[in-house]
Amino acid sequence: MPTVRLSFSPAPAHVRTARLVGVAVARRAGVAEELLEEVRLAIGEACSRAVALHRSHGLDDLVDVAMADGDRFTVRVVDRAANGAVVHKTPQDDAVVLLSDPALPLTTPPDLLAEEAVAARMGLALLAGLVDDLNVSELGEGVGTEVRMSWPLERSSD
Repeated sequence: MPTVRLSFSPAPAHVRTARLVGVAVARRAGVAEELLEEVRLAIGEACSRAVALHRSHGLDDLVDVAMADGDRFTVRVVDRAANGAVVHKTPQDDAVVLLSDPALPLTTPPDLLAEEAVAARMGLALLAGLVDDLNVSELGEGVGTEVRMSWPLERSSD
């Protein structure tokens, strides 16, 4: 199956669409049924984090999501907020989570919701608890963060 791409404006209402698409693509790729709820929650968390970062920084840029199968089902969620968060976790390693995400402003401007900043900070901790194969890194080609998550495939896709 080719890569499925989805871009959406940083509005919380669009996170649900990303979750629905993600689960449909995961099911089609061959992710085991018992992992689909984890996939749904993780995609929702990663997209919510990206939306919160964009909103806390006052960005209108699109949030990008790419889903692909290969050896594993992989989901990439890319935000365009200031860099800084780094997490690397594999099924064999413990997570290294930076809970104080430097991608967030130290103080939230009064016209932005403080709860969005808290949601973005908590997103990484929640993702580390949900996903065995998680990598959060700065974008090499510009400002932003990439959250990459993957799950094993149960069978070959049709």
